This record gives sequence, C-alpha cells and structure tokens, in this order.
Amino acid sequence: MIVYNKLIRDKIPQIIESKGKRAEVRVMDTDEYANMLNVKLQEELDEYKEAGEADQIAELADLVEVVYAILDNKGVSIDSFEKVRLDKQAEHGGFKDKLLLVKVE
Repeated sequence: MIVYNKLIRDKIPQIIESKGKRAEVRVMDTDEYANMLNVKLQEELDEYKEAGEADQIAELADLVEVVYAILDNKGVSIDSFEKVRLDKQAEHGGFKDKLLLVKVE
C-alpha cells in the first residue's frame, strides 16, 4: 500500500481500479481543497521545471488545469481571468521582448 494524500484528477480512481487495484479517496472541504490546489500548483510547476523538452508542453497543460481549478474554486470565470491578464499585458506588456532587468539606479 502507498499513501499519497494528494489532490488528483477526477478520473484517477477509475483508472486505478481498472488496473485491478483499490483506490481510497475522500471529498475535501472547501478550505482543504483550496490549500491542496496550491500544493498541486507547486507540484506541477516543479514537474514542469524538471521535465525534458519533450514533456514540458504536457506539464504546462497540467499547470493550466490547476490554474483553471483554482479560478473555478474562487468563482472566477476563465473569461474574467483572461480580461485581467490582457489588462495587465496592456499596462505592463508581456514577455516577448525577453528583457532582463539588471539594475536600477
């Protein structure tokens, strides 16, 4: 038996059971879920940073999935989030110019 105590995707229990194993799960309360989403966000970021070039896109997709879950949990639509992103981009720019701030005097 392996104890995980981690947030998983919705279909993982069925995938585990289809392999002849038993998955014990429970539904978290709102506060625990919010906390575990933050833990999962860091986990996915770490996986992205450690992934080889071939796997990085899949890891980015996992990161976005967690971001979308956080937004949903906060009651924020993807459209509203995208507006915030675009507003910030209009005000501060994006990252296309690849600028590194060395210092400010």
